Amino acid sequence: MYIDVPWDTASVPVKVERERLGDIIESKTVKVRDEAALLRGILAASDPPFREFLDQSDGSKVFIVNDATRPTPTHKVIQVIQSDLEERDISFLVATGAHRPPGESELEEIFGREVREHFLEKIFSHDSRDDRQLVNMGRTSRGTPIWMNRMVAEADQLVLLNSVEPHYFAGYTGGRKSLFPGVAGFETIQTNHKMALSPQASNLALADNPVHEDMMEAVEVFADKPIYSLQMVLDRQHRIHSAHAGSLKHSFQDAVIHADDHYVVEIDHRFDVVVTVAPYPMDYDLYQSQKALENGAMALKENGVLILVSSCRHGIGDETFFNLLADASTPAQVLERVKGEYVLGYHKAARMAHIADRNEMWGVTNIPDEDMEAAFMRPFPTVQKAVDSAVNRKGPEARVLFLMDGSLTVPRIRED
Repeated sequence: MYIDVPWDTASVPVKVERERLGDIIESKTVKVRDEAALLRGILAASDPPFREFLDQSDGSKVFIVNDATRPTPTHKVIQVIQSDLEERDISFLVATGAHRPPGESELEEIFGREVREHFLEKIFSHDSRDDRQLVNMGRTSRGTPIWMNRMVAEADQLVLLNSVEPHYFAGYTGGRKSLFPGVAGFETIQTNHKMALSPQASNLALADNPVHEDMMEAVEVFADKPIYSLQMVLDRQHRIHSAHAGSLKHSFQDAVIHADDHYVVEIDHRFDVVVTVAPYPMDYDLYQSQKALENGAMALKENGVLILVSSCRHGIGDETFFNLLADASTPAQVLERVKGEYVLGYHKAARMAHIADRNEMWGVTNIPDEDMEAAFMRPFPTVQKAVDSAVNRKGPEARVLFLMDGSLTVPRIRED
């Protein structure tokens, strides 16, 4: 049979013998209502209603939105609320975290052409490495210095637009992540992300997760600032499945409940071969595509073959994590080095090394073969060749699982 596997903005057909096919896991199909009507209803029914929140102050209002590495439909939200924003003191700040600021094409991808042109002079991008943008706001009990974007610190009101999905060490994306790491300083992000090496920092985990708890403590520096939060859960086409608005805490909590139901898929057992896809726009680079490896590994038998399918449109991404992998001769050396020192990006390398230490990692990407091999990944030119080779390698009883949205879908074994 032929299976259409996502690749960039299209797909590629892969032929698999029926007896070799273990399962195909798609993102759950849900009924999506009129998105604009859904947003208008949620914004009007929130406490306080969105328009009333805006009317509470004539001062500056900063809208914090995600960068192009996230599928959040920012432009759809702004189109719905645009009439409420006219003649108000507003600015949009792209929450890049430790990523580079977006280019022109990415800004248009985030805001849409019409919205971007309309608010052209009001759109700014956070740069975690630009000290001129930052202000120190204290330190958490875990020792994380709280450097935040000055625009955010000085704004009279904040509006957070985000989407909530499972996250491999923060538990879930969204909510507090608009502020931290979204508009935090590099030192702040690096200190917090070192906690990603903790066993408690894992997918779907919030309780006792040091990364999440440190983030929540840090954003308390804005406890006295009026914040309106809109958190969305998206379907497989990145349409708005549900929306949750109001306070940061409650909108995030409500969205997590829906995200857990929407993104977690239970399976009966693990598989010999797992094809995990980082679909557009999660195929931004290898650094971002690592999330698909993480989720795919959850469905893989030990000593299995994990095949990443990602165009990696922007190459490797963060060089720090790649250099750590490339400088080591074995995955075990990576894990040992991380114990001694930490630089932002090492958590990604450690996660990949942990997988490679127990399994085979293969990849179908646009990254040069020598770079893939340096990252402990065996490169293949096509998905078909990778699947055929994996099936032959694992023997006649091998079964293949296709995880079509490996960046967001989390397989959970029923017996676990």
